[in-house]
Amino acid sequence: MNNSNTESSSLGDFSDVAALLADVDALARIPLFRSVAPATLSFYLKECALVDRQAGEIIIQPGRPSEAVFVVINGRTEINLATPERQPLTVLRAGDCFGEMSFLEGKDPSAFVTAVDAVRLLEIPHTTMWSLINVSHALSRNLLVMLSQRVRTDNRVIAESERVLHQYEFRSVTDALTGLYNRHWMEDMFQREISRCQMSDEQASLIMVDIDHFRDFNTEFGHLAGDDVLCSVARAIRKSFRPTDLAARFGGDEFAVLLPEAGLEHAGMVADRARQAIQRFSTEASKRIHQKLPITVSLGVTALHRKDSLENMIERADSALYTAKNAGRNQIAVAA
Repeated sequence: MNNSNTESSSLGDFSDVAALLADVDALARIPLFRSVAPATLSFYLKECALVDRQAGEIIIQPGRPSEAVFVVINGRTEINLATPERQPLTVLRAGDCFGEMSFLEGKDPSAFVTAVDAVRLLEIPHTTMWSLINVSHALSRNLLVMLSQRVRTDNRVIAESERVLHQYEFRSVTDALTGLYNRHWMEDMFQREISRCQMSDEQASLIMVDIDHFRDFNTEFGHLAGDDVLCSVARAIRKSFRPTDLAARFGGDEFAVLLPEAGLEHAGMVADRARQAIQRFSTEASKRIHQKLPITVSLGVTALHRKDSLENMIERADSALYTAKNAGRNQIAVAA
């Protein structure tokens, strides 16, 4: 595949190969033929053919051998790596060629090439291409340049694909509203960290955080104001814990924080500090409704046992959390 980036979709209205070979200007606009002697082209290409393909027609495709290299004379074609229905990798216009990679590798094509419009193509059999390579250093050099461009294009595609993949991976484990990790990530990473602490005979603690009266707040002020509260609590949680602590949105108005290498006493102190920090964020979260409202949370804390699982820790921390709520909210409770 070569993309000359020309804006033209036509080299001219040629009825046959002889007419094309007689037009020196048209030949000069084909990167594959750049600086190749016209006499050489006339001698070797005179037996080639101009072929027409209709819009939407697949010209080459993976799994189907191709015996020619094609040069676009009129119209446009597009390259698709997966299926013709997918977003094209690139669009080829007049002067561009395709099929050179499978020709040089001696393998079947690795991509779909489909006609965007009705196209006219110069079809060069592989045997003719090898003859031209054997006699023309210029054509060989042009092929090397085209291959270099192909590698650069592939590198850009790979870099962009990795960037997009990273974005999707990030979104797949991140809560879209708060920016904290989501429950899917939590269930995987929390359990890994718990297993590591158990193998290393280290302490760890889990804190469950639940916003007080959140359902009533949503009912009275609306979901947008509720979203502000969730984001405010998430920001306070980020600021209240160490970089090595793992925080996630557990679901709804509940959050979870795992503290590796932290015992129950330390976790309780940190949990109370987070509770106070969340109260200080109440002004920011209330901007949307133009009044200061108290935003408080209840927290349940538990420590890691020797043969514990994440599920068991969540169950104990949740039980402690509801103990805190039943005791009046805006406080912490501990379940050893």
